[in-house]
Amino acid sequence: MAVYKCEVCGMSIGTMTCGTCGKELEHSSITTETGETVHVSECPDGHGKIKSPMCCGQDMTRTD
Repeated sequence: MAVYKCEVCGMSIGTMTCGTCGKELEHSSITTETGETVHVSECPDGHGKIKSPMCCGQDMTRTD
């Protein structure tokens, strides 16, 4: 099970799943047109992706 944790305050969240197929979202990253790397969580079956969770103004770190 994937867990995302805030490096600043220690807050953590558990598994996020796709609302269409119910599968656990997988951690990935995309590169924007300006060259910035953005962390995302995406459906392994291609149903979409979301910005990975944030806390205290920064991306939460995935720990397994």
